[in-house]
Amino acid sequence: MKFYLPNFQSLLPILHYQLRLFLTALMFYTRIAVPKWVDYSDEQLNKSSIYFPFIGWLVGGIAALVFWGSEFLFSHYVALILSMIATVLLTGAFHEDGFADVCDGFGGGWEKLKILEIMKDSRIGAYGMIGTALLLFLKYTALLTLFEFMTASSLNSFWIIFLIGHSLSRFTALTFVYTHQYAREDLSSKVKPIAKQLSATEIIVSSVFGFLPIFLFSPWAVGALVIAPLFALKLYLGYYFKKWIGGYTGDCLGATQQIAEVVIYLYFIAVLKLLENL
Repeated sequence: MKFYLPNFQSLLPILHYQLRLFLTALMFYTRIAVPKWVDYSDEQLNKSSIYFPFIGWLVGGIAALVFWGSEFLFSHYVALILSMIATVLLTGAFHEDGFADVCDGFGGGWEKLKILEIMKDSRIGAYGMIGTALLLFLKYTALLTLFEFMTASSLNSFWIIFLIGHSLSRFTALTFVYTHQYAREDLSSKVKPIAKQLSATEIIVSSVFGFLPIFLFSPWAVGALVIAPLFALKLYLGYYFKKWIGGYTGDCLGATQQIAEVVIYLYFIAVLKLLENL
């Protein structure tokens, strides 16, 4: 009987290409340095978008590590702040900046061109400043509440919440690339180029990266139900963005990621509180 081993040498170009795509996503969505041989192209950025939720694993994992390490030296209150600072430094406040721009644009604009013009402005306005401050405070309070709930319930899986929050929120934002059109008609934008194309196969592969951390939560079926509020959020934001600007922008994706992350934390708070009262 003959055994045929796979030709690993033929797989090397495929693995190298996928590595290039992952490093492109890492270069674009974080401040982590990548090798100089990783070049940039619009096509490569579009293809690399499938790794956007996987980048959430990295960001969430580092947030969990910073929290775990800091908790040995400080209180969990300080550890949570430090973990949030770590994610902001790691991503360069990429998504928080998008959220602030969306607050300014939709808060101060009254028609498409004006909204896009305001979002294009690098200066932050009152809507952006107030909105971002409230968002970060809500995020901190939600994480703190989750930590206290899970500690009281003897659930030693708080670190999983970081993975779920960062990966699944990024997948939620990425779905706009598949379901909606890019709203900017001019290419002269202050923001970096963004992925504008996504096939059905790519969205399925990306969904695996987005949903996989849920299965680390126990019971995982309860965690999987988070898809319901995220789907509702996606429908509402999709309707809202399409109504006012005809689609999405990079800032809209950043805002969606931030809002979805908070929604995920709030969902788990509601679930844990419900289970506590049963």
